[in-house]
Amino acid sequence: MNVDERIDAHQHYWDPARGDYGWLSPDLEPLYRVFGPNDLAPLRHGTGIARTVVVQAAPTVDETRYLLKLAQDDDSIAGVVGWVPLDSVDAVDLIEEFSRDSKFKGVRPMLQDLPDDTWIAHVPRPEAIERLIEHDLAFDALIFARHVPSLIEFARRYPTLRIVIDHGAKPPIRDGVDAAWQPWADGIAQLAALPQKPLCKLSGLATEAAKGWTDATLQPYAAHLIAHFGPERLMWGSDWPVLNLNGGYTDWHATATRLTAHLDKAGQQAIFGANARAFYRL
Repeated sequence: MNVDERIDAHQHYWDPARGDYGWLSPDLEPLYRVFGPNDLAPLRHGTGIARTVVVQAAPTVDETRYLLKLAQDDDSIAGVVGWVPLDSVDAVDLIEEFSRDSKFKGVRPMLQDLPDDTWIAHVPRPEAIERLIEHDLAFDALIFARHVPSLIEFARRYPTLRIVIDHGAKPPIRDGVDAAWQPWADGIAQLAALPQKPLCKLSGLATEAAKGWTDATLQPYAAHLIAHFGPERLMWGSDWPVLNLNGGYTDWHATATRLTAHLDKAGQQAIFGANARAFYRL
């Protein structure tokens, strides 16, 4: 095991022609094209990132199969976090199918886009969640602060499910610290205190900021995540290519490196690789 290996714990690949990215429209011009491993390769090499975790961007089984096929053909893809209809009778069979692929590492139900903010607390089929636990698969929680109470209820129901909070629970940074700090900050503290000790991704902050963000813009939010999760429960992710809407891979990597530079070497290694490797069983 190479403790110095750097891993991007959250990025995406897609092809709009596949037709199942409901949120991805032509008006999102920087994103509306094919993004694949060859596009990311120079950015990875320039920042010393060896491998990545590719996360679903469409709520379809077909997209999960598409990502797993990409992973078969590219060693830089260390793992795939896919999508399964956790409310369906088909969920257990799909989890069984995907778990036979060694690069399938977890699921993400895209909670932020569901019309019911309490969905996670009462809709998923218990047998599906239990099967995730049996196969030691992870659960990515894509949430805003308004989802925290329901996610806490869900997490307490399944104390052995391994959970990671995507994008630091997406604080509304563009509104400014004074306006946006609460209830996000309290939600982070509550999630970090859960008995199963969920992890959190140091990702997505640039996307949530206003144009022209700087280290200083993101520093209070990164510091709050570090204070509550500690370097032992944070993992860096790029959120590329969504990041292209409000920044660049190299810039965000450099900012995250500076915002964690006060940590000791072991803490930095944990955030930029070791935690992702352990959490996703890479």
